[in-house]
Amino acid sequence: MTVKIVIGLDGTETGGRAIEFAKDLAARLDACELLCAYVIEWSPFTFQTPEENATRHKRREEEIETATSRVVDPAVSALKEAGFTASGIVRHGDVAETLNTIAVNNGGAQIIVGRASEHGFTKRIFGSSTQNLVMHADVPVTVIG
Repeated sequence: MTVKIVIGLDGTETGGRAIEFAKDLAARLDACELLCAYVIEWSPFTFQTPEENATRHKRREEEIETATSRVVDPAVSALKEAGFTASGIVRHGDVAETLNTIAVNNGGAQIIVGRASEHGFTKRIFGSSTQNLVMHADVPVTVIG
């Protein structure tokens, strides 16, 4: 049976540490597939101007292409070159909810993420994505510092 591990990437050093941890774990398993996931934060509570709404779809597609080419594809390529089975996915949404959905929909057994430190007003109001993921995920979550 193949074990699927979802790696939450954010384009920073913490995402790189999550990849390294996942590689170490995958190397210990007989059959493991790594799924690199990048979530572009999007809130249904943002208010757009009519002009922004008119270009929203194009902008979303551009954001997906940028995240794929700059973060996900290089991570997947490096994992494959190191001998791992890997694929990638980019989605828009709430980071915690979307990572959990990706894991559930793809049969993920675990989610590995790096700890990102957000400070100030935003964290006090909304909490951190990592914290929300740990509290609400349907599969185990490993947070790498």
